Parts: sequence; C-alpha cells; structure tokens
Amino acid sequence: MQKAIADAGITSRRKAEELISGGRVAVNGKIVTRLGTKIDPTVDKVAVEGTLIKFTGRKLLVFALYKPRNCVTTLDDPQGRDTIVKYFPPTSQRLFPVGRLDYDAEGLILLTNDGDLAQRISHPRQHVWKTYFVKVRGKIEDRQLSSLRSGPVIDGKKRQTVSVKVLHYVNDKTWLTVSLKEGIKHQIKIMFDDLGFKVLKIKRYSIGPVELQQMKPGDVRQISAAEMGKLSSIEPA
Repeated sequence: MQKAIADAGITSRRKAEELISGGRVAVNGKIVTRLGTKIDPTVDKVAVEGTLIKFTGRKLLVFALYKPRNCVTTLDDPQGRDTIVKYFPPTSQRLFPVGRLDYDAEGLILLTNDGDLAQRISHPRQHVWKTYFVKVRGKIEDRQLSSLRSGPVIDGKKRQTVSVKVLHYVNDKTWLTVSLKEGIKHQIKIMFDDLGFKVLKIKRYSIGPVELQQMKPGDVRQISAAEMGKLSSIEPA
C-alpha cells in the first residue's frame, strides 16, 4: 500500500509508511495501520487524511542533475538555503533525490519518481559505485591510502572497501579519484581527515552507469535508454 501511495505522487514511501502507521490512511472506508497491506489500485478505494487517491499509470522517470556547490540536497531547507528543487526539470511527476551530496560538494545527483529504484541504487548491499574527484591540501603518497582500500574504520566500525587513486599534484595539493559503495555522511571528509589531510573539493562524476559527462553546474538531463536499462537491472536489496 505504501508503494502505491508513493507511486501516485502523494508523498515519499517513507512518509507514506508514517501516514499508515499513524492511522491516517483508509482502505474502502476502514483505517489500515499495518505496513505491507496489499491493495488492488484498480478496485480498492484508498484515502489519505480523508482525500481519495487517484491511481493512474505512471512513467518511470530518472534525471541526472549537476548539483552546484552551496546547495542543499533536500526538497526544502529551514535555513532558507538554495535546494536542488531550484534545478528540477518541469514535470507533473513528484521527483526526489537518490542519496545526498554535502552542501559544499558538487556533482551528479539522480532524481526519480520511483522510490524502489532509489532504494536499490543507494543501498550499500548493491555495491553500486559512486565515484568522485577529490582535492586535498598536502601531498599524499600512495602507500598512505592502504587503510582506505582495505576498508576504513569510521565511528569504530569497519566500513566497505574504497577504491582510491592519486591523479596528480598541483603545488601543495593532491587530486584523487575516490569510489565508494556506502556513502556514510561526510565519509570522504572523515577518511582524509583521519589521514591528516583536509578536503578542499568534492565533485561526484558517476553513480553506477550514469556519468556527469559534459554537464555544468545546474544542468539537468533525462538519462538515456541504455543508462536506464542498466539501472533497472539492479536487483532489490
């Protein structure tokens, strides 16, 4: 039921679960609070907070967005900062971001109207690599990166392995590529800070088969059929 509500564009799947658990959803006139309740959208009448939902066919949409720096990866911000909604493409479908990027980071964010697909892409069990260009202050030797490659320890917990490579040095700065399968909050900054290096820039350029290509900050594009096919082949966690 929560998936059907999210698919109808009413709210996110997580919020739909909260509405159901809170007794604010009725099926055929009766309040239903059990998550996972099965419904038939072609027959059952579902109301959220007293409003009847119209279930219509929905086309799966996925967009690639180049998130600029100093922009929040949420749909609204209590502090009044710019959010990625400012760069959403015009569509009648409700879109939401797949995962997040730090406020001061930039690069690729995927937008979709499908909660299940978003969960499959972002779940660490799927081993969907997210790759970043990273600039740090100081010169890192390759041997210093071994602890990341074997799996960094963050908050006392061993994390999944990281793919990392030194690209080049510019004066006293090091440019690297970093690929993650987890994406813990501030993970890149924490990893390099633990090694004694301050992160100066983070730019994500790929999520699985989808790449930033020649996009510029604020640009958005609908992903190609080939990219969609590869994303859709990711199995549920």
